[in-house]
Amino acid sequence: MENTGYLVKVMGVVIDVEFPSGNLPGINNALEIPVDENRKEVFEVREHINASTVRAIAMGTTSGLRRGMRVIDTQNPIQVPVGPATLGRMFNVLGNPIDKIPFPDDITRKPIHITSPTLTDQKADFTPFITGIKAIDLLMPFPRGGKVGLIGGAGVGKTVLMIELMRNTIAEQSGVSFIRRSGRAQ
Repeated sequence: MENTGYLVKVMGVVIDVEFPSGNLPGINNALEIPVDENRKEVFEVREHINASTVRAIAMGTTSGLRRGMRVIDTQNPIQVPVGPATLGRMFNVLGNPIDKIPFPDDITRKPIHITSPTLTDQKADFTPFITGIKAIDLLMPFPRGGKVGLIGGAGVGKTVLMIELMRNTIAEQSGVSFIRRSGRAQ
């Protein structure tokens, strides 16, 4: 049975949706607004305002939205693809591929809000990641699967070192390289 509400307020990327039946969607549920036959906007419920109204945040644009539009509760959280098929791929916040490569239909999807594993369930791996750079492997071995910070002044070779690490990760170790620089993913 479809749970439908109506858009009552748009405040930038935040919307308020009224569900006359009082059957409010759960926190973190995805809401969909069909804007036209080719476009639907997705929102995530963040707050219950009162007994019949929820507040949600946009996962895309709010242009073209107006009061009174029909809003559909998907009764599920936003789910994104996970697993080996996602490695090296680019996705938007909804888990849709943006690299223009088709995606297999049988991919596993998981909610974006899940409980972290407990410390006792996490496995600490102290196996060193062999970089192929003797000074690093001997003096400061990197943990496999861990994070590494690279700090240094201008002109000391940080970029050359990163390129060599990425080359080794991809070519020699059959791995995937992900760089985070200046607060944004590259």
